Amino acid sequence: MRHPARLGIALTIALATAGCSTAAGDGSTADDGPAARASTKAASFTSCGRQVSLTAPPKRTVALDQTSTETLLELGLQDRTAGTANLKTKIPGQYEAAYAKIPVIAPKIATGEQLRAATPDFVVAGSADLFTKDRAGTREELGALKVPTFVSAVDCPRQSPAGTAPFELLFSDYENLGKVFGVEERAGKLAADQRAAVARAGQNAAKAARGAGRPGRPTVVYLYSVFNGMPYVAGRTGLPSEMSRIIGAQNAFDDVDQDWPEVSWEEVAKRDPDFIVIGDLSERGRPGDSAKEKRAAMTQHPVISKLAAVRDDKVLEVPGIELDPSVRSVHALGLLADGMKGLGYVR
Repeated sequence: MRHPARLGIALTIALATAGCSTAAGDGSTADDGPAARASTKAASFTSCGRQVSLTAPPKRTVALDQTSTETLLELGLQDRTAGTANLKTKIPGQYEAAYAKIPVIAPKIATGEQLRAATPDFVVAGSADLFTKDRAGTREELGALKVPTFVSAVDCPRQSPAGTAPFELLFSDYENLGKVFGVEERAGKLAADQRAAVARAGQNAAKAARGAGRPGRPTVVYLYSVFNGMPYVAGRTGLPSEMSRIIGAQNAFDDVDQDWPEVSWEEVAKRDPDFIVIGDLSERGRPGDSAKEKRAAMTQHPVISKLAAVRDDKVLEVPGIELDPSVRSVHALGLLADGMKGLGYVR
């Protein structure tokens, strides 16, 4: 059960105490590691429509979700991370050791009380809806307490320059966090490496063959979840639509203005995709999450089982969490590009 965030006097004292600990110089110690010895220059930029200004790199950052935590770890900032929350799936091997050292303030969505106990001086989230009164508290409330907040630009496309691609918004997150923590070089390298990965996957687009003898690019349905027997698929605003464009495919549900809308199996059949991508969420553990369960749902359905994509096993599996914007999304993009070749959709 969620409880309203009580961001009152106690939170003010707790957060003010955290702010005092970093006021003089960069505050680095011999035990803080490389991230703590970062530049002390000020950083200022706009995050999801709100101005963010810091006079020195944070020392006690709380990440409100797994996506944000993994980005901080990729930037080598575990020594500056005072809390994490909302773990959705298994932590990848390359992050396990660093993640194990970070306190888990909440196994699921953090409340204001849990955030207060971590005494943060900076709070990061992948989506704006984690900053509400009944969750961690609003950005305005935290701002009044002199605690800057950061929301991924991917969650706020309307506050970004028109036409900016979702992956570029993701890379801007790395670069802005690099400014915040004074690790611009590492952030720049991460963005450059992932831009190169996107470019490699994009080589598909020029070579993509027409799907099943039909005009245009091959169409794809992304099956993210099956809940109470109903499929949830990628709509136009989710990252998979951009992934499709990059690899030379067309999201069959691009006309639906949602990230992951619930649809009917009959509607999936009506779109008759050339191939299907299953997001494997086995580690989340809910009914219908695993790739095996999703395959079974399709092969046992009287209509879906007759689709050529299902009948001919033109189905790709990728980690479900990587279909949402994160530092891991370029991995799924590579799997999709390779899968397109394996299915014969790239000349």
